[in-house]
Amino acid sequence: MKKIILSGMRPTGKLHLGHLVGALNNWVKLESEYQCFFMVADWHALMSEYANPKVLHEYAIDNVVDWISAGVDPKKSVIFIQSEVPAHLELYMILSCLVPLGWLERCPTYKEQLKELSQKEINTFGFLGYPVLQAADILIYKANAVPVGQDQLAHLELTREIARRFNHLYKKEVFPDPAALLTKTSKLLGLDGRKMSKSYQNTIDISESSDSLEKKIKNMVTDQKRIKLLDAGHPDECNVFTYYSTFVQNKKDEVYDWCVNAKVGCTKCKEIFLEEIKKILKPIQEKRKEILNDKATLKKILEQGREKANEIANVTLKEVKKIIF
Repeated sequence: MKKIILSGMRPTGKLHLGHLVGALNNWVKLESEYQCFFMVADWHALMSEYANPKVLHEYAIDNVVDWISAGVDPKKSVIFIQSEVPAHLELYMILSCLVPLGWLERCPTYKEQLKELSQKEINTFGFLGYPVLQAADILIYKANAVPVGQDQLAHLELTREIARRFNHLYKKEVFPDPAALLTKTSKLLGLDGRKMSKSYQNTIDISESSDSLEKKIKNMVTDQKRIKLLDAGHPDECNVFTYYSTFVQNKKDEVYDWCVNAKVGCTKCKEIFLEEIKKILKPIQEKRKEILNDKATLKKILEQGREKANEIANVTLKEVKKIIF
């Protein structure tokens, strides 16, 4: 049997190029090696979007459309919405009873998120317990591994600590130690050179229209030190070059030469990149249209995912309850 992995995304907005290179391309590769459970993490999204929860379902469906359009295969993977599998919250409740408060307060990402989302009131009981729900998500499927970025390692280590504590307390090896599958991706900044974030409006959505895409690429921040056309450029300091390096690697050396030898101006460089990114997004967007025109199939995919996820999760929950009660 294939080993199991669990990964998910919070449906807090439309997916962008950062999601494509940071997660989706990797998910597609993982499908051939693992039994994959891909989750729309709407309970997690509620922790920051509780004041406006009605948008979560809309984004959840839209995100799944992007997943499948980018190549995630519903025949190979279990695609489901977290809130449609009640066992997640039941295991979360059980685990929350045995997790020391200090473990959560020392989690490095907790204070970072409080600062990053300072415009929202997330200093709540639910948000403090975010890592415990994340642990329940992983452990309910007895996942052997979790694809994560470097910044998520602390959360995964907390999941391992929770699994070990449960196993130790009840003298049963119920949960495995989920390993980290480090995702190797380029550091992709937003169009303005800041951290890529929907709140900064500096992203390119996977479903971006042609007109909007052209406008965004045209306004991308380039090499600040290159003032005139004949000035030598500094590609290692240029955000546009980073995008070439990420999405059009076969042109990377050529673009580097254009820049350092002032053969092509920044405006022309962005125009060429625009055509390249259009080629990349075209098949994905065509697949999006196809899926959106067949809502019955999309509904069936989510129903089958819900049934499969519930089937596996309920077996684990039954085992946990039998040990405890």
